[in-house]
Amino acid sequence: MKEKSIQFLFKYGAILLLVFIIIYFSMISPAFLSYGNFTDILRSISIVTVLALGVTFTLVVNGFDLSVGSTMSLSTVITASLMVWYDLPLWLVLCLPIVVGVLVGVFNTLLIVVIGIPDLLATLSTMYIVAGLHRTYTEGYSIYNHMPLTSGGTAIGELSEAFLWIGQGKVAGLPVPVWLMIGLIALAYLFLNHTRWGRIFYMTGSNEEAATLSGVKVRKVKLAAYVVSGIFASIAGILFTARVGSGQIDAGAPLLMEAVAAVFVGYSVLGAGKPNALGTFFGAAVIGILLNGLTILNLPYYAFDIIKGAVLVMALAVTYVYARKRTAA
Repeated sequence: MKEKSIQFLFKYGAILLLVFIIIYFSMISPAFLSYGNFTDILRSISIVTVLALGVTFTLVVNGFDLSVGSTMSLSTVITASLMVWYDLPLWLVLCLPIVVGVLVGVFNTLLIVVIGIPDLLATLSTMYIVAGLHRTYTEGYSIYNHMPLTSGGTAIGELSEAFLWIGQGKVAGLPVPVWLMIGLIALAYLFLNHTRWGRIFYMTGSNEEAATLSGVKVRKVKLAAYVVSGIFASIAGILFTARVGSGQIDAGAPLLMEAVAAVFVGYSVLGAGKPNALGTFFGAAVIGILLNGLTILNLPYYAFDIIKGAVLVMALAVTYVYARKRTAA
């Protein structure tokens, strides 16, 4: 009975927790189940989910990327500066931050694959380097329309309406970031679960030596995973800038742990037992809905991290207890 209970919790625990949270908060507050509140929840988790998808790809290949928060911050200020400081066209404003994300991914791969630094330590180092770069680039200031410049005068440009629509507009009643999140989740799911490259990614993560003996070019696979992680972090930065209408320094720092928590909570969704795109979305949804409900209850914001940590501990406990019992069996 104990083993069956653990197996049941492993497969359906995250979904049951999500259902319980929705029922509980809907009983506490009638406003919780309103359409406006749920669109706000989806909008709030869209950026975290995009960021978490990048972490998912690195975990699939048995890596880990702690630099996504700093990469998102760098993308945020670069996006804003290209439009506010230099008044560049929209297509360049959208493309150049993604190029920066690719470069961060390549740098991580250089440290991990070529030099041989463990993933956690390498990306921790990158996190500090990139954080220093974006603060140095902005001289510690957030970027906003017609801001005063340290060199004198004011900035020549402003965030255009077309750009702000990406973060604040709606299509068919849903915010644009939500549609983008859905599209990226679908692409990540199809890639990881229904393509040859997705199977190669999982093969590399489960047994790197066996993958090498099977002819898989492991270095290229890891390069691809970290580049994808950098791209997703940059997209999250672009969405954040369009959402708040300015380039906030350290924008990604508070979202890093939420993204990591979403990925690990997603391990146990429907018994996947591995990083996966749909699980990452459910993990982000659990955390987002929980935080929204706690906000409605006027719980002090400084207690939110306790709740997030408790949810993560429960998810990891069920996942690893189940994995240990399965290995023993």
